[in-house]
Amino acid sequence: QVRLVESGGGLVQAGGSLRLSCAASGRAFSTYAVGWFRQAPGKEREFVAQISGSGDITYYADSVKGRFTISRDNARNTAFLQMNSLKPADTAVYYCAAGRVVVPTRTPYEYTYWGQGTQVTVSS
Repeated sequence: QVRLVESGGGLVQAGGSLRLSCAASGRAFSTYAVGWFRQAPGKEREFVAQISGSGDITYYADSVKGRFTISRDNARNTAFLQMNSLKPADTAVYYCAAGRVVVPTRTPYEYTYWGQGTQVTVSS
């Protein structure tokens, strides 16, 4: 069992930055890949980025490539999503998820554990 708690969301102006954290409790965090997803009102949950359990492989959606960076610190059982050059289109609730899946895995249902989400709002 893995429990995930996201933090770091907030309101930021376009062009600004935020760093999201995903704190995990439970055992063997390093054996789980971590994905970040987002969901805007009226839209489906969308894949953002994924990192392998060891942290050596990452994968990004085209819409965030070059602006977002996913990372993890297995000693602290935490994953991160550094978001730079934010745009209003990035406004959504951001979720982290964990699963024993390969990279890339873009489909939400393949992830086993989910956090409660954190709101990111980018103003123009």
